[in-house]
Amino acid sequence: MYEFIQGQVAALSPAHAVIETAGGVGYYLNISVQTFSAIGAQKTVRLLTHFVVRDDAQLLYGFYDPAERELFRLLIGVSGVGGNTARMILSSFRPQELQSIIATGKADVLKSVKGLGIKTAQKIIVELKDKVGGLTSVDALTAALEAGATGATFDEALTALTLLGFTKGASEKVLRQILRDDPSLSVEELIRLSLKRL
Repeated sequence: MYEFIQGQVAALSPAHAVIETAGGVGYYLNISVQTFSAIGAQKTVRLLTHFVVRDDAQLLYGFYDPAERELFRLLIGVSGVGGNTARMILSSFRPQELQSIIATGKADVLKSVKGLGIKTAQKIIVELKDKVGGLTSVDALTAALEAGATGATFDEALTALTLLGFTKGASEKVLRQILRDDPSLSVEELIRLSLKRL
């Protein structure tokens, strides 16, 4: 229904963006950490979209990278994988990484995503192994955040994890452990590593 939305970034978090179009309408888009990082400090942006209609909700997902949207569509086509699970997978791995994981059949790596068991991971690999090879990825993630691990970085990562459904206490504990090992991580890297441990 919607191919893309272009406008000013009215609000941005690692889990969602609000894009205000020239007509003054603000669209709430669910996004991955990858798209959040690609948007960075841009004031205006054009996001590719995917519209999901469920019995209880109508959801709009936004993507900076065309390959990410293609992977999202492939993932939600697998029985048992919904929009939020697909977004969680795409927040944990860059499009190129995910393509490689699926193509090489690394179910044990894929199941590290929260809420994804080994059976679902294997199902994703079986159903998508032949489909991911043809995807062309545009590396739009070079604009990833380079912020140091300041208090703001910690807070932003914590907010992202709670918005993705993790408890504040567990998220804080994991974030502190990761930052103890490497205090120079960017927000994106911090969130990605946390998603693999939670």
